Amino acid sequence: MINAVLVFNNAGQPRLTKFYTQLETSVQQRLISEIFTLVSNRAPGSCNFLPLPPLLSSQSTPSHAASTTPSNDVPSLVTYRHYATLYFIIISTSTESPLALIDLIQVYVEALDRLFENVCELDLIFNFETLHATLSEMIVGGVVVETGLDKVVDGAWEGDSRHGQAGESLKAMEEYHQNGPPGQGRRSNSEFSLLDDGTEN
Repeated sequence: MINAVLVFNNAGQPRLTKFYTQLETSVQQRLISEIFTLVSNRAPGSCNFLPLPPLLSSQSTPSHAASTTPSNDVPSLVTYRHYATLYFIIISTSTESPLALIDLIQVYVEALDRLFENVCELDLIFNFETLHATLSEMIVGGVVVETGLDKVVDGAWEGDSRHGQAGESLKAMEEYHQNGPPGQGRRSNSEFSLLDDGTEN
């Protein structure tokens, strides 16, 4: 099971926090802080999956359920990828394949790249509805339901067509990518692109 999907920038500012396991707010905040510290301190080229800190994994399961919950149902694995200015992180149980989760992150980023054309951090800030909608096409209740890139993108577009505000946000960001901020000249499409930056690991 997938317990959480997190996206941070290089400064540790959350751009997406989606929890599929019920946790107290204080535990969520501590988890976010500890996970960012954990992955941001790893050297480039390090393995992209690692154990969840024991203290956090024990707190992630309510104490009254600890004796009846199988150990393989407890959050225990952190899988991440670093693209340009953003870390994409999945917290899961040991029943999930870390290699499959790495591929899942890649599909998610590629879907966002198609939706925004050279996706960058600003896209995530101004279009969080689309960010969540795209994730919802892939994961429901902590279970992966779709990994096909075309189906994920089509589903996200359909969601935007049902919510005009999100569609307008996509249009505005597309104009920003093409023309740059008002009065500042044309913006290069690849200036902040996550996939074209060359720092993915």
